[in-house]
Amino acid sequence: QVVVDFERLGEHAAAFQGHDVGFCCLGTTRAKAGADGFVRVDRDYVAQAAELARAGGCKHFVLQSSRGANAQSRFLYLRVKGEVENLVQAVGFDHCTILQPAVLLCKRRESRPMEWIAQQFLRAVAWAFPTAYSVPVETVARAMVACVLQPGEGKVKVLENRAIHEQGKA
Repeated sequence: QVVVDFERLGEHAAAFQGHDVGFCCLGTTRAKAGADGFVRVDRDYVAQAAELARAGGCKHFVLQSSRGANAQSRFLYLRVKGEVENLVQAVGFDHCTILQPAVLLCKRRESRPMEWIAQQFLRAVAWAFPTAYSVPVETVARAMVACVLQPGEGKVKVLENRAIHEQGKA
């Protein structure tokens, strides 16, 4: 494990050398980082990491994005996620897998009361509709690994929430 300074990511190019696969789940929130900080982390850092990984020999890049990602969206979150998807695809990996999960079900260290309430509701909904509105982070992680072990056809593969659930069971 190598700790890098994302503000000086280019100085850490050696950490990206010699890896066949790259996994990226980097992200923050607008509330935590502000609008500019959110864009810097969720788009700029991710795109730069992808470029460094490709230059270092990475062949398959796996990006966790978001349901509804769209570079043309009026909403900052969805627009930035769509922009970074486009930037990562443009890097030119042999394989690029983009996961677009719905609401992530997880335990966080910091307090997010509204998110906690939403998660409790979505856990109940998931009992009846397990793949519709949410996905446990463990399932996303398993799906990320499964898509590398069985990359399938095509240069770019996008997995939406239902496919993430299916891959996460593989």
